[in-house]
Amino acid sequence: MNQKLQGKNVLITAGAQGIGEAITQQFIDLGANVAIHYFSSSERAEQLKTATIEKGQKAVTIKGDLTKEEDAVNLVSNTKEALGGIDILINNAGSLVARKRLEEIEVDFWHKVMDINLTSMMHVTKAASPYLIKNENSSIVNLASLAGRKGGHAGSLAYSTSKGAILTFTRALSSELGPHGVRVNAVAPGLILGTAFHNTHTTPESAAKTVSGIPIKRAGNADDVARAVVYLASEYDGFITGATLDINGGSYNM
Repeated sequence: MNQKLQGKNVLITAGAQGIGEAITQQFIDLGANVAIHYFSSSERAEQLKTATIEKGQKAVTIKGDLTKEEDAVNLVSNTKEALGGIDILINNAGSLVARKRLEEIEVDFWHKVMDINLTSMMHVTKAASPYLIKNENSSIVNLASLAGRKGGHAGSLAYSTSKGAILTFTRALSSELGPHGVRVNAVAPGLILGTAFHNTHTTPESAAKTVSGIPIKRAGNADDVARAVVYLASEYDGFITGATLDINGGSYNM
């Protein structure tokens, strides 16, 4: 994998916090050039950029609201200008926003969740696909969720629906881009503690209850997900496409 990723140009959305930060760090460690998108984590994004350049690799940080098509197009064009091309796209940006049951959901909230998790992914992928297609082989990895498999905990209806749609988006996109040498896969993380997502939306009591039902008796961490993402990304010349890798310690294995 080291040799396969050295010198590759990688764009990571929301690449400066949580799982995205771990993904970015692993690509840096494996010799890739990175474009680090962020919305609010500017300080960490700049630290990652500096560390990358100090290793002799290329790096750029780009702020943007990816629910806006203009920002997504700008992200991709700036990545191309800074790195010289795009070999790998990691669609990591997303959020639960808030827990709301069906009777609490307003139309604006529903659209906000869908835009953050799904529409933003479409915007970035659409903008990046011409550059990915130019290569002999390229790779996309989309971040879904166990919630997209099981439906999530109470109050995550909108989020779970958007993450389930990402699984379908991944399969459909793999068929569409496969003839152009672009492989498209997804990962579906379960309980990943130590991230802002679960620090905000998951209580210690809920986390403990979830862990008790995980066969290997521990929660996941950001590096567990990052390793899987980097593996799938490195298969830009492989035979895996349209697949979803579940990262949940065995709590869902259908």
